[in-house]
Amino acid sequence: MKVKCLIFCAVILFAVSVTAAGESVPKSTADEQVGVEVTVYNNNLGLIKDTREVELLVGQGELRFMDVASSIMPVTVHVKSLNYPQDFAVLEQNYEYDLMNADKLLDKYVGKKIKIIDWNEFQDRKDVVEATLLSNNQGQIYQINGEIYLGHPGYKVLPEIPENLIAKPTLMWLYENRVEETHNLEVSYLTENINWKADYVVVLNKDDTSSDISGWVTLDNKSGATYKDARLKLIAGEVHRVEEEIEYMLYAVAEAKSPQFEEEAFFEYHIYDLQRRTTIKDKQTKQISLLEAFDVATQKEFIVYGMQSYFTRLYKEQNPKQRVNVYIKFTNSEDNNLGMPLPAGIMRLYKEDSEGSLQFIGEDKIEHTPKDEEIRLEIGEAFDVVAQRIQTDYKEITTKIYESEWEITLRNHKEEDITVSIVEPLYGNWEVVSSTHPYEKVDAFTIRFDVDVLKDAEVNVKYRIKVGL
Repeated sequence: MKVKCLIFCAVILFAVSVTAAGESVPKSTADEQVGVEVTVYNNNLGLIKDTREVELLVGQGELRFMDVASSIMPVTVHVKSLNYPQDFAVLEQNYEYDLMNADKLLDKYVGKKIKIIDWNEFQDRKDVVEATLLSNNQGQIYQINGEIYLGHPGYKVLPEIPENLIAKPTLMWLYENRVEETHNLEVSYLTENINWKADYVVVLNKDDTSSDISGWVTLDNKSGATYKDARLKLIAGEVHRVEEEIEYMLYAVAEAKSPQFEEEAFFEYHIYDLQRRTTIKDKQTKQISLLEAFDVATQKEFIVYGMQSYFTRLYKEQNPKQRVNVYIKFTNSEDNNLGMPLPAGIMRLYKEDSEGSLQFIGEDKIEHTPKDEEIRLEIGEAFDVVAQRIQTDYKEITTKIYESEWEITLRNHKEEDITVSIVEPLYGNWEVVSSTHPYEKVDAFTIRFDVDVLKDAEVNVKYRIKVGL
C-alpha cells in the first residue's frame, strides 16, 4: 500500500511541476553554462564568474537567472554581454530567495481549500477529503464538513505552486535587448560560505637535519551551488573587500601553464591558480595538492624561556623544573628546495620510528610566509632534557633597582649532544654583571645563552643581573 501511495503522490507532484514550468517568464539554468570561474578567498568569501549562452526576445523582457549560490550577495552582481555589450542591459534586478518548503506552501493556502488523500489499508482504497486549511501555525487546523479537525492523516495535495515561491534562489532581471542573436552573458557575484585553507605534512629525517614537505589545499563549499568544470583560483592574504579590487582580480590573472597550482604575486596578495578545471560540489570538502618539496634543510632547537618577573622579586621556589620547548625551523628559499610563498595553515610533523612507521610528533600554525623568510614551528616539550632554575642571591638596592643571581642547570639524557638556548626577557635599564657563559643581546630587552650540552652530561649556567625600573 505504501508503494502505491508514493507512486500516486509522485504523479501529483509531477503534474504540479509541469504546471509551474508552464510560466511565461524565460529561464536560464546551469545547463546553458559555457564556463565558470571560482576565486576563493581565505575569509569565507568567493567570487563567481558564470558565463552562459542565453536567447532573448528583442525589446524589454524578464529573465529568471537560476542556479546561483544561495549565499550570494545580490548587491555585488555584475552582468554583461561578452559578444554584444552595447545591445544588452539589465534595467532592474530582484533576488528571489523565498524558497519553497512544506510549511511555506501550506502557509500560502491558509483560508483556501485543498485535498487530503489517505490510503485505507483495510479496504485497499484511497480516501479523498476536501478541506479548508484554517491555520498552519505549529500544526494544521482544518474545517471538513462543517467540523474542525486539529490535524488530519494523509497527504496534502495543492492545486499549484504559488507564484511567489521558488525552488532555488533566483535572480530576476528586467532587461533590454537590441539583437536577435544569442548572448554570451557573463554574470559575476560574491558569495559567502565558501572557504579554503592550507595544510602541510612535514616528514623529518632520522637526525632532524632535513625534511620532505607536502602542502594541500582544502576547499570547503557551503555556498549553496555546484560549480562544474570550474577554473579555480585561490587568494592568500587579508583582502579588503572593495569593489575596485574585486573587479581587478576578476580580469587580471594570467593564463594556465602548469599541471597543478601556479603561484603569482597580485596586488598585496598571492594567487594560486589551479592549472586544470575541477568540479566543486555544494556541501563538499575537496583537497588538492599544492606543493611537494624534498630535502629541505631543517634545524631543531631546544629553548628554555624565562619571565620578566623573575628579576624584580625574591624567587622563593627553588629547583623548579623549567619547560624545555622544542622547535623546528627552516628557510622558505629556492636554494632550500622551497621558495614559493606559503599560505597560512597548519604544519603537521611526522617522523619514522625504529620500525620505519611514520608517527605524529606535533603541529603548529604558520602565517602567510613570503619566500626567503624563516618558518619556526613549536613542536612540544623535550622529554629527555631537564632544566632547573635557582635564584642564588637577591638584593633590592633601591625601590626601583634590583640585583639577582641565577643558576640554571641543564641535563641531557639523550643519545646525542645538543645545544640548549636560554632566553631571558628583561625590561627597564638592565646590566649583566657577571656570567659563566657568553650571551647574545637579541634585542633591547632580551638576552640569549646558547649552551652546548654533551649526552648524559650536566651544565650549570650562572649569571648575575641588575635591573632598574
